[in-house]
Amino acid sequence: MTETPAPERLVADLVSLLTVQEDGADHYIGQPQTGGVGRVFGGQVIAQALQSAQLAAPDGMVAHSLHAYFLRGGREGPAIDYTIARDFDGRSFANRRVVAAQEGTPILNLTASFQMAEDGLAHQDCVMPDVAQPEDLTPDMVLRQKFADAMPDMPAPQRALMLRPRPIETRTVDRLHWMNSEPRAPLAHSWFRTAAPLPDDANMHRAIIAYASDYTLLGTSALPHGLSWMRGELIGASLDHTIWFHAPARADDWLLYVTDSPWSGGGRGFNRGSIYSRDGTLVASVAQEGMMRERRTDKA
Repeated sequence: MTETPAPERLVADLVSLLTVQEDGADHYIGQPQTGGVGRVFGGQVIAQALQSAQLAAPDGMVAHSLHAYFLRGGREGPAIDYTIARDFDGRSFANRRVVAAQEGTPILNLTASFQMAEDGLAHQDCVMPDVAQPEDLTPDMVLRQKFADAMPDMPAPQRALMLRPRPIETRTVDRLHWMNSEPRAPLAHSWFRTAAPLPDDANMHRAIIAYASDYTLLGTSALPHGLSWMRGELIGASLDHTIWFHAPARADDWLLYVTDSPWSGGGRGFNRGSIYSRDGTLVASVAQEGMMRERRTDKA
């Protein structure tokens, strides 16, 4: 039986994964996930692309938003190349466009906008939901193990993905799509943080929040239908992903991710997310649309 890596090792590996390497002017390389199998996690490509853009941003400017389109699914194994275009440099704002490619084929394009810090009019017209605190919830990995144990016929690759040790700990207030086979409202609340402390690197914390923002999001649009990818009932893939960063936050402190889905149709599901720090500050907003199709089985 393979020994589970210590949380510190898992988080160190995540930091290494999201530390892109410069390879010439405006060109960076993102290394693959160690032991990765199948398709690259979309949050990884977004986070590595953001890190590339952050390295190429003007001094003193901080990313306040990103907009990304997934073009093709990445494949675990080959490194990912990130090429930067410096489309705009102003006194207050700057823009960096990134193309992520694998073996010469584009898999994602991302545009990030940066701003010089300044004071301004401020309001927050939303309140963090009053939900159970993470200390009072069962870790999702415990629930995943129970789910896998209850499905002995689950294909081995899917089981391995389900039970893979993760550097980001999640604790769910509600029942996510893989926990639930009854239709329910398209609303979910999950806490997340890295499983061990992180270095004091604001760019890395921002990248890890971007990485984690791809967790649970698309699945929210499956909740009204009582279907799940984990049970083999759906086929899906992210199409685009947008994040607005409102306030600094540490990814190694608990953050509440509130997701909802106001619409699905035409083989697509639309999802929104709000990320709050424990003091109720809205630190980021997220939006994503993904392909969502019911898997059809041929009947004799």
